[in-house]
Amino acid sequence: MDVQELLNLTIQRGASDLHLSPGRPPVLRLMGELVDANDTVLDATATEGMCRSFTDATHWAELERVGTTDFGLPHASGNRFRVSVLRQRGHLAAVLRLIPNKLLSFEQIGLPESCRDLLRRPRGLVLVTGPTGSGKTTTLATMIDWVNTNLDRHIVTIEDPIEYFHAHKKSVVTQRELGQDVPDFPEALRRVLRQDPDVILVGEMRDLPTISAAITAAETGHLVFATLHTTGSSRTVDRIIDAFPVNQQEQIRAQLSVSIIAVISQVLMQRKDKKGRVAAFEVMLMNPAIGNLIRKNETNKIQSTIQTSRRLGMITLDDYLLDLLRKDAITREEALDKAQDAKDLEARL
Repeated sequence: MDVQELLNLTIQRGASDLHLSPGRPPVLRLMGELVDANDTVLDATATEGMCRSFTDATHWAELERVGTTDFGLPHASGNRFRVSVLRQRGHLAAVLRLIPNKLLSFEQIGLPESCRDLLRRPRGLVLVTGPTGSGKTTTLATMIDWVNTNLDRHIVTIEDPIEYFHAHKKSVVTQRELGQDVPDFPEALRRVLRQDPDVILVGEMRDLPTISAAITAAETGHLVFATLHTTGSSRTVDRIIDAFPVNQQEQIRAQLSVSIIAVISQVLMQRKDKKGRVAAFEVMLMNPAIGNLIRKNETNKIQSTIQTSRRLGMITLDDYLLDLLRKDAITREEALDKAQDAKDLEARL
C-alpha cells in the first residue's frame, strides 16, 4: 500500500494514529490498541520514501538539522493529520495522528455543563490537561467553536502545528502556526497583545517564558486557553509553580489564585461495548477556598475541596468514572486503571 491508501484506511477504520517504522508493517491505533494495517513489513528505504512523499522541503530541512519535524497534513477527505517525522536508530519513522474534520459538541464529548459558563468570562486562564492522546485538542476545539459560533470575539490561536481549522463565524479567528507564521510561543504571545485579542489559545505551555506570558495575558483582560501534560488539578497548579525559580514562587501562587478560572483534566477510555471511546473529566472551578489553598501552598487539599463542591459544578475524575460505570459505559478495569485513587474507588465500588 502507498501512503495515500494507508491514510484512507486510517480514516475508514476510525483509527487515531498511523505508525510507519522499519522492521514492522504499518500500524494503526484502533480504540487505543495497536493493530497491523497489513502484513507487508517496511524496510528503511520504504519508510524513508513514504516520509519524503508527505514532507515538504522546509520541514525536511528541519528534520535533517534537528532529527525531528512536526507539521499538519491536509487530506482530500477534508480531514487533517498531525505528522511527526523522526530519526531513530539511524533510520526514519513517522507517526500521523488523524484530526477529524468534524467539530464535536459539548454533549458529544461529555463536557460538564459548568464548562460552558467559562466561555463567556471576559478574562482568566482555562487549563485543559491530560496525558498525550487524551483528547485535549478536541476539547479545546469544541470550546473555541462554541465561542466562534455564539459570541463576537477576536480569537487568536497559537499552535504547533494548526490542527483544527476554524472558519470565521460570529467571531473573527486568527490562527498562527509555529515555524510558518511565527518562530515560537514566547514571541507569538509577546506580539498577540497588540493584535486586539479577546480569546487566546496557546497550544501548549511547554516552557517558563510561555507559562509566564500566558499568565500575564490572562491578568491583562484576556480569556486564555492552554494545555499541559498533567493529570489532576493540584498537580497542574504544582507543575506551573515549580517551573518558576524558588524566589518567584510565592508571587506566582498569588497570581495563579486570581488568574486561573478553571482546570479541566481528562482521560480517554474504550467504551465497554467497543463502539468508540469515551472521555472522563475532572473540573476544578476557581473559588475563594481553592484560591486560598493555592496562596498558602496547600494544593494537596484541592482534591477534597473539589469533591465537596459538586453543587458548584465541580467534579473529581474518580466521581466522573463512577458515573460512567453506573451508566455501564466503561468496564470496572478501565475505571480503576484511570482513577486518581484506585484503592479508594475500588472500596466505593
